[in-house]
Amino acid sequence: AGAMAAGEGLVSVDYEVSGKVQGVFFRKYTQGEAKRLGLVGWVQNTSHGTVQGQIQGPTERVRELQEWLRKVGSPLSRISRAEFSNEKKITALEHKDFQILK
Repeated sequence: AGAMAAGEGLVSVDYEVSGKVQGVFFRKYTQGEAKRLGLVGWVQNTSHGTVQGQIQGPTERVRELQEWLRKVGSPLSRISRAEFSNEKKITALEHKDFQILK
């Protein structure tokens, strides 16, 4: 809660990651990284072989996870592209935690 008190802005951003990102524990690692950074949102596999979701939290932390989604991912994944959309400032978090959706 320290970051919030400092008046750091909160943002919400949607993401979709393409490449070899299903069947490689990508969702589990994304959830772990998001929790480590104190972010909320969700992640799920899509029917067309990508992983998508939403991230919410302090701007700086969200940027860190975006970078992670672009370059790191899970150990066995191969990321070809990470796209981000619908970025907006929010006044309060809309999720309680970071969930893996089926």
